[in-house]
Amino acid sequence: MPGPLGRRALLLSTGGLLTGAATGCTDTSRTAPVPARSPSPHATLPATIAWRPDRDDVDPDVKLRAVQVVEAIGAWPAGQGGAAAAKRRVAALGAEPSLVDRAGAVRPEADEAALQVIDAQYGGILADRASVMVAYRQWTPGRAGGTTVDVRLSRARPRWEVTELRPGALRAAAPVLPAEARRVLDHARIGLPPAADADVRSGHIRPAALRALRDLAGTYRIDVTVFSSGHPLYVFGTDRRSDHPPGRAFDVWRIDGHRVVDRATPRRLIESFMRDAAAAGSYNVGGPVRLSGGATPNQFFTDATHHDHVHVGFAG
Repeated sequence: MPGPLGRRALLLSTGGLLTGAATGCTDTSRTAPVPARSPSPHATLPATIAWRPDRDDVDPDVKLRAVQVVEAIGAWPAGQGGAAAAKRRVAALGAEPSLVDRAGAVRPEADEAALQVIDAQYGGILADRASVMVAYRQWTPGRAGGTTVDVRLSRARPRWEVTELRPGALRAAAPVLPAEARRVLDHARIGLPPAADADVRSGHIRPAALRALRDLAGTYRIDVTVFSSGHPLYVFGTDRRSDHPPGRAFDVWRIDGHRVVDRATPRRLIESFMRDAAAAGSYNVGGPVRLSGGATPNQFFTDATHHDHVHVGFAG
């Protein structure tokens, strides 16, 4: 896969079982993981587990469908790396095999590959269509990578149908890394998937967002889903530009080890994080909790899309 990786990805690339704590998979105490693949005897690829949605998701099947297609295209045993084999795996899911032709970075050229989904988050969900951002790590012999892919779906019967894959292109690292970016990358309490890590290393993320993330990490352990790469260009279902592509926002899927989507996560923790994000300079904080107050009437918001993460956006 193109592009740089963070130290977390490089550590994981050496192999071994990936647990939920290490990768951000669904809590195994809530849903029993299903083995997705094991490394072949001649390879050093890590074993992985198939990702499963949380039972508290607005519509778990939307995420499951998106992830299953990404896993089918992006992971395969030795000798099954061609497009024809990938199309057979996708067809076995009842999905459109031609998705393989538009998978881009999800299907690198390799004899075998392993893929671990970190999290699947809504980019938007409406009555008849949805966007699911699937952040993942991927390994091929001698190489570790991964990105975030915006999976588009439409409602069909008996289940949602994947219509498009939009993999985020990893940005090249900046020749000179801004100091604020370095502080975020080096912070032990900030977890970044490959695409988010590359966004920070490229210098694309605005200083206000980086400073706020670092300030929040002084109080919380934060797992980021997405900054820019892999996020829809527009606020889903509207013609309004999102703050994510210009590097003015980040989304958080886990706080202090608690998944935002999980109903068992203390509401006071999420509320505290959202208010602290606003205090750190965010003009637009969304999440699963409806908050009162705020410097402006729209500083806090909630909707179905944001039931699984906290959005932290910045102006300018």
